[in-house]
Amino acid sequence: MVQEVSSVVEEYLEAIYRLQKKRGLARTRDLVKMLNVVPGTVTNTIERLEKESFIVHKPYRGVTLTEKGYRVALNVVRKHRLSERLLTDILNVEWHKAHDIACKLEHGISNDIAKKIEKTLEHPKTCPHGNPIPTECGGIIEESSQPLTKINLLDKGIIVKITDENYDLLKYFNSLGLKPSTTLEVVEKAPFEGPITIRVGKKNYALNREIAAVINVRKIQR
Repeated sequence: MVQEVSSVVEEYLEAIYRLQKKRGLARTRDLVKMLNVVPGTVTNTIERLEKESFIVHKPYRGVTLTEKGYRVALNVVRKHRLSERLLTDILNVEWHKAHDIACKLEHGISNDIAKKIEKTLEHPKTCPHGNPIPTECGGIIEESSQPLTKINLLDKGIIVKITDENYDLLKYFNSLGLKPSTTLEVVEKAPFEGPITIRVGKKNYALNREIAAVINVRKIQR
């Protein structure tokens, strides 16, 4: 049974979950940037979350979720990604706009409504950006993939997911046609951490390493 908590607590735990999945823990400065709040607010909220046993705070390093915090965060992620699917599949909201809208919807959806949305959508496995939708029991079934930066020169791959759902970044990817299920080929990897050039259809695009790292692909065997 997932504990009912305030929308503020949900938002923080979800942010910590995303950062922990990406970096192993969540640093205060990253939470400030992600949540667009002042450092003092983050510090006070972290103290509160630790007192309530949602997180473990490691001084001068960052925070990680406890099992209790992880369950709450995963439930929020589930509602968020189901909301994204509802927006794109039923309401025809553009792919790159769904994340920001879902951030507002997720806190108002009960577990029962989440189940109804899931059933209506015929139990989707991923959000529109390819990230897995947790099951009601907290399970995650994730397709094997690796960052585009790890793909070798002249290798081909199929985009599995976009791990950063920032609006401007998604809008940029949308303009290039870089979405889950898109096939691409690495045609150039500049030395000294320079850009990676990919071919999509008949067009080439140069992506810097930081941007390329958020595109996860499944390599196509030759």
